[in-house]
Amino acid sequence: MVVSRRSIWVFHLNTGGCNACDIEVLDLLAPVHDVERFGIKLVASPRHADVLLVTGPINVNVFDYVLRTLEAVPDPKTIVAIGSCACGGGVWFDSYATIGGVPKLLEILEERGIPKPSVVYVPGCPPKPEAMIFGLAVAANMIEKKQRFEYVVAEPSTEDRELLEVLRNEALRNLGAASKLLRGG
Repeated sequence: MVVSRRSIWVFHLNTGGCNACDIEVLDLLAPVHDVERFGIKLVASPRHADVLLVTGPINVNVFDYVLRTLEAVPDPKTIVAIGSCACGGGVWFDSYATIGGVPKLLEILEERGIPKPSVVYVPGCPPKPEAMIFGLAVAANMIEKKQRFEYVVAEPSTEDRELLEVLRNEALRNLGAASKLLRGG
C-alpha cells in the first residue's frame, strides 16, 4: 500500500454515524495532536486527497455520494475506516438503513467491477486520536503494521491424533457425568 512519498492529504467523509468519531477527527487537528506536524493535512475536496477518511456505517441515502467521492479521489486510493461503524457497521451492522460499513462497500465495489482501494481499519467507539494517527501513519507507509498474520496448516501426527481422541472421550464422559448430576441422577 503506497500512498505517496510526500505529505498525505486526507478527505474526511461522514457516512451517517453518530458524530463521535467526527469529533475525534477534529481533535486530530487541534494543538494537542496536531497531525500537520506529520505532514497529514485535511483537504476540502476529494480531488486533492490521497486518503479517504470514512466514519459511520455508510447510510443507504449517502451510498451514491460515497461512490462519487471514491471515484473523485485520484489513484492510488486508500480508505481509512475510523470507528466501529465504518469497520463493520457497528450497532447498525444489520439495519435496513445502512449497508454495513467499509467491508460491505468493498464487496459492492467488487460486484460492480470497480478496483478496490487499500484499506486501514481503526476500530473503537470512538477510537482515540492516537489510534487514528497510527492508522494514518500505516496508510502513509510511515510505519509498519503492528501485527503480521501467517497461516500455517499442519497435519497432526498419529500420536497427536491418539491423544486428541483420548481427551475427547474423557471430555464426553465428564460431560455425561455433569449432565446426570444436574438432572439429579
